Amino acid sequence: MQRLAAAVLAPLGYELLEVQVQNPGRRTTVVVRIDRQDEQPVSIEDLAIASRAVSAEYDRVDPITGEYRLELESPGAKRPLLGSRHFERMLGLKARVRGDGHSFTAPITAVSGNDVTFETTEGAVTLRIGQFQANLAEFPSEHR
Repeated sequence: MQRLAAAVLAPLGYELLEVQVQNPGRRTTVVVRIDRQDEQPVSIEDLAIASRAVSAEYDRVDPITGEYRLELESPGAKRPLLGSRHFERMLGLKARVRGDGHSFTAPITAVSGNDVTFETTEGAVTLRIGQFQANLAEFPSEHR
């Protein structure tokens, strides 16, 4: 489902952040979280355009058996941080980090290539992108 959504969103200028299938088997909801490739805020019009494109592709391929509700969302307060550019945009803000033997919430202090440094209560921790999961834990006062 990730590949299907990403393939139709990229040519429209959107970046796929994640696809979540919630309540499978009951009232299934597919949540697709997007961002704009130009890093401008995601508008309601952007969500409508992206929703039509993803809906048409999912209807064509039918990746889920049965009925489901499709929801498109902007990154929001719990924005997933996936690539170095995501971390660079949020320098100084707190991220919730899990994986690679770590679980903490700490400010992002540096990004160098695929390495991200966080200032934890035990000191600086540097992790490699792709070996951990991170979400924004602090909403910026203005769009970044």
